[in-house]
Amino acid sequence: MKLISLVVPCFNEEETIPIFYQEVLKIEKELTGAEIEFRFVDDGSKDGTLKVLRELSKKDSRVHYVSFSRNFGKEAGLLAGLESAKGDYVATMDVDLQDPPSLLPEMWKDITNPELELDCIATRRKTRKGEPVIRSWFANRFYNLINRMSQTRIENGARDFRLMNRKFVNAVIQDKEINRFSKGIFSWVGFNVKWIAYDNVERSAGKTKWKFWGLFKYSLEGILSYSVVPLYLSSILGLIFCAIAIAALIFIVVRAALFGDPARGWPSMACIIIFIGGLIMFNMGVIGLYISKIYTESKKRQIYIVREEV
Repeated sequence: MKLISLVVPCFNEEETIPIFYQEVLKIEKELTGAEIEFRFVDDGSKDGTLKVLRELSKKDSRVHYVSFSRNFGKEAGLLAGLESAKGDYVATMDVDLQDPPSLLPEMWKDITNPELELDCIATRRKTRKGEPVIRSWFANRFYNLINRMSQTRIENGARDFRLMNRKFVNAVIQDKEINRFSKGIFSWVGFNVKWIAYDNVERSAGKTKWKFWGLFKYSLEGILSYSVVPLYLSSILGLIFCAIAIAALIFIVVRAALFGDPARGWPSMACIIIFIGGLIMFNMGVIGLYISKIYTESKKRQIYIVREEV
């Protein structure tokens, strides 16, 4: 019998954990030749999540959990779950059932098929039905942008829901960067991956913890982690505007020599100075973001701190 570890990060999910647990039990018998264990990660929840996990672990010895000392974020939760997982195979899933457990039997058949020689079965959403239109539009633009800027390709609609063998998992957890972007890490390590597409599923209970600003910062993290194109763009823009400034200087000198130096034109000159100043500040901001990532990584702080573990 092979062991499948289900890594499930949780943040204020006391309502969804029992539902998720029951849904997994329904498909357990379909995982031929395998047994499962649960690896929940409580990411510093403020509700009764930890209490629910304690009760569940007493009821079922296959339920294990890690509770953080505070909220460290989903990326830290995924890493903690992967590091604690003992399975020959590991599945990462959301507890709100937007990653349907009903797909696990199909994923299990594919990854254990010796003819396919797969290391990972990954999932992506066919559509974003049910999401706000603006959020969907920005999400699609993000995937288009990062795939143009980065050599590490990320599938549009990619989920963190995937089933991996031990080789794949070991490669992922060896990456100890603090500024983590799991979708990029999963893609960067390579290996043989098969994608399964499915329709978007609504949450089983509760409310999403991802707000627009949080998603924006997360997408920016992905771009900065897997592309240096913004630095090249800053340099190119700097060169372009240096050329414009030199051309403008030549024009001013020639005009003064031929027609004198009237005082007219100061409003347009002020606008140009303000515009160039703003451009300089923008480029400094881009460089500053990369420097901040270097600063964070250089401190070598813990990615997460465990308060309680079963």
